[in-house]
Amino acid sequence: MPITVTGRNGLPSWIPFPGLKLSASEMSLLSLYFLFLFLSVSSGEISSFVGVNYGDLGNNLPSPKQSAELVKSLGAKCVKIYGANPAVLDAFKDTNIQVSIMVPNELIINISSSQKLADSWVQSNVVPFYPKTRIRYLLVGNEVTSSSPKQIWPRILPAMRKIKSSLKTHSLNKIKVSTSMAMDVLESSFPPSNGTFRSDIAGPFLKPLLHFLNRTKSFYFLDVYPYFAWAADPKSISLDYALFESRNITYTDPVSSLTYTNLFDQMVDSVVFAMKRLGYPDIRIFIAETGWPNSGDIDQIGANIYNAATYNRNVVKKLTAKPAIGTPARPGWVIPSLVFALYNENQKPGPGTERHFGLLHPNGTNVYGIDLSGKTPDSDFEPLPKPDNNEPYNGKIWCMAVGGANATALSSALSYACSQGNKTCDPIQPGKPCFKPDSLFWHASYAFSSHWSQFKKAGATCYFNGLATQTAKDPSFGHCKFPSVTL
Repeated sequence: MPITVTGRNGLPSWIPFPGLKLSASEMSLLSLYFLFLFLSVSSGEISSFVGVNYGDLGNNLPSPKQSAELVKSLGAKCVKIYGANPAVLDAFKDTNIQVSIMVPNELIINISSSQKLADSWVQSNVVPFYPKTRIRYLLVGNEVTSSSPKQIWPRILPAMRKIKSSLKTHSLNKIKVSTSMAMDVLESSFPPSNGTFRSDIAGPFLKPLLHFLNRTKSFYFLDVYPYFAWAADPKSISLDYALFESRNITYTDPVSSLTYTNLFDQMVDSVVFAMKRLGYPDIRIFIAETGWPNSGDIDQIGANIYNAATYNRNVVKKLTAKPAIGTPARPGWVIPSLVFALYNENQKPGPGTERHFGLLHPNGTNVYGIDLSGKTPDSDFEPLPKPDNNEPYNGKIWCMAVGGANATALSSALSYACSQGNKTCDPIQPGKPCFKPDSLFWHASYAFSSHWSQFKKAGATCYFNGLATQTAKDPSFGHCKFPSVTL
């Protein structure tokens, strides 16, 4: 990886024996010596490793102390948390595991306009734990341009600058400041050589951000999920290509002439070319999230243990290989990375896959065998269950209330579902065909199915804060016909 050594007259900024006079050739040799020394030190800092994202959106998860032990047992070299929970930071003291912390999205605007607030945040969330907790990365926001109001976007970089200034004040110069981005920052990603950032953020936001990352020698933190790209178009993209399993499937970029053997490399290189297009070809990439769901809803293709284990084991092999493999656009480059996620988190909203990316069950047992250090051969793991949903589901699906759900919460969700659509709940009114049995469970189930069938194309899910689940069994009875989603 090209690294530039800067100093006066192109020479190292520190020379031993200042009174010693050296010839031009001796100075040149000395310059080369320090260049190699610099490269040696830098390569030690930018090592090949895979870590794990530690989310806590679950009501049944192990304690931070237990979680720290589980992270170590997985062979992880780094952990990323979505905040700066002091109990978690305490748990990783003296573990030798690098830690990435995060300024929550909701604090960005306030920190961006107040150095005092930035100082206070660093003083409270970094200083008490460093260096016993090896905090190495500080992300200001998570996928802000994907999920947060537009007024926050231009405030990310000012907040990053103020956080960086606060770290410098405390001599915490080893901590790299960045922010994480999803693939939707691109308006074009195919072929990879045509990678282009979205026009609404390229000039006003991303170019200054890249300048900051380049100046501070930080990383571009990128979330890469081949699963979602494949699941959106499984007829055009080979599953084996997405899982790093293809033996004879390749894609050659018609412009760059680079040949790709997997979808992950294509996605990463599309960002590499997008950065190059803005004038920053050499900024290092850190994979902030990647992974594959081990389960999901009935209508979510390919979300199973077999595929999840295959993808994550293969991506670990690639990313921990020595010498480093890199990507076709950056051969030999080290790509530090974090697998998503440590646990299956039962309180994450959205489709079922969101709650099933974990390497571990909430009780701490493995969903499937994996070693993030890349040292354990696949043959040492137990056989994987055969996948049963690698083809799109064809049929009807209904959305039912979960048995034993809290009555107050269920009643509230019922009211919400009935208030949204056009005559969504008419059939469960008194005297109508679905009124009986007059029970909260059945009325809520009808309302959930009716709401979902109306609004699925607009992004609605069968979740309702964990109160609903999909079923392929028709709940209709007598003259009461439940609306369904047909795939």
